[in-house]
Amino acid sequence: MSRLIVVSNRVNPPADAGVGTAGGLAMALAAALREYSGVWFGWSGETVETFSGQISMQKVGGVTVALVDLEEQDREEYYDGYANKTLWPLFHSRTDLAAFERSFGEGYERVNRRFAETLAPLIGPNDLVWIHDYHLIPLAAELRRLGVKNRIGFFLHIPWPGRHQMTTLPQHRELVETMLAYDVVGFQTNDALEAFGDYIERELELAIDDGVITANGRKTRIGAFPIGIEAQDFADLATQDVAREAFERVRYSQAGRKMILGVDRLDYSKGLEERFLAYEQLLVDHPDWAEHVFLLQIATPSRDAVQAYQEIRARLDGVSGRINGAYATVDWVPIRYVNRGHRRDELAGIYRAAQVGLVTPLRDGMNLVAKEYVAAQDPEDPGVLVLSKYAGAAEQMQDALIINPFSREETSEALGRALAMPLKERIARWRRLMDGVLADDVSAWRDRFVAALRSDPRPAPVLLPPPSEKMANDG
Repeated sequence: MSRLIVVSNRVNPPADAGVGTAGGLAMALAAALREYSGVWFGWSGETVETFSGQISMQKVGGVTVALVDLEEQDREEYYDGYANKTLWPLFHSRTDLAAFERSFGEGYERVNRRFAETLAPLIGPNDLVWIHDYHLIPLAAELRRLGVKNRIGFFLHIPWPGRHQMTTLPQHRELVETMLAYDVVGFQTNDALEAFGDYIERELELAIDDGVITANGRKTRIGAFPIGIEAQDFADLATQDVAREAFERVRYSQAGRKMILGVDRLDYSKGLEERFLAYEQLLVDHPDWAEHVFLLQIATPSRDAVQAYQEIRARLDGVSGRINGAYATVDWVPIRYVNRGHRRDELAGIYRAAQVGLVTPLRDGMNLVAKEYVAAQDPEDPGVLVLSKYAGAAEQMQDALIINPFSREETSEALGRALAMPLKERIARWRRLMDGVLADDVSAWRDRFVAALRSDPRPAPVLLPPPSEKMANDG
């Protein structure tokens, strides 16, 4: 019987679906592995003096995991370096922050080769291999070099950059060519799929025939597979004891004021500084909202070793402090800015307590916070989602208030509209959003991708509808 072998940079299955603070990717992969027997392979997060390739097998939250330690040099060059200082900013349209250092690329190649050499003995003859995200783009090519003939799929959780941005990467052609070692390559959105296709046709001069690229005798299917959440489970979580306690605690602290909520990893791609300034614009444009609304921003620190993250944290501290200093009164603080993670069940209650969910990334592959916010709402009195058109989720969630996060005036106007929206409209918008979140949940995402990976000839993946006329005009 074939197994599903999932591979990602970090292995972080939540021990409990409610208690953990795991991110969207971890929750989605754990859900996939509970459905299909198999193994989750990746870096333990620990470093050793000398790489040995020794695997530690564990069972966590019903998932079998296989962990390998890396050297400190691997962490610096592969993870902190090429993954987070080169590819992450490049793929999020921040070429100004991308560091192109040869040692980073060498470390990236070395770790992908080590992953392949360690993983290959675990792969049975009929196993499916599903590799995730930008850390491991060349892994299939390394596995093929070792003689692995299994069907191997790749899913990119972050955006794919435009062709001209991609060509700023040294050896960009060599990196993209390794992706043709996969049987299926999946993206979050049609936008990313089209950008990748443009690169393939213009830079590699290869044809794409009905979603299939043929090169060197191998066929690679490409498609959009929008990721979802465990929607019904998360909706149920929002009504359980811990979530209810969090809801009541937040509602009590609101003192009758309306709450705008942001929940993000602390990252320059999330548009947090622009969000704070747009909220300040709301207070300028609508002084009547002063003392009747506040912004709760939960921003969990990450990648503290990367200079750009230290800088964004310092800027946010400064902007939030300035706004609070300028507008606060003795019993009202405009921005509550929190730098720590929360349990998922607590977050569900906090989502439910918020009259507005503010999700304004400048560039994002999907953004599952938008879907979690919708899933957590009270059907009788739901909040309003204000969503950046540069979040991948915007392709599916057109009943949110879609905004351009670079325009503080546009975001301010959407916030004012959300805060004043009548109950009937809020319910109608939420119902359509929730139907979509339930239909395109993590199980649908998993099954579509695995079905495409299993099939030969390969069925076309589900394609997203084109952006609405409004979005096309806005863009």
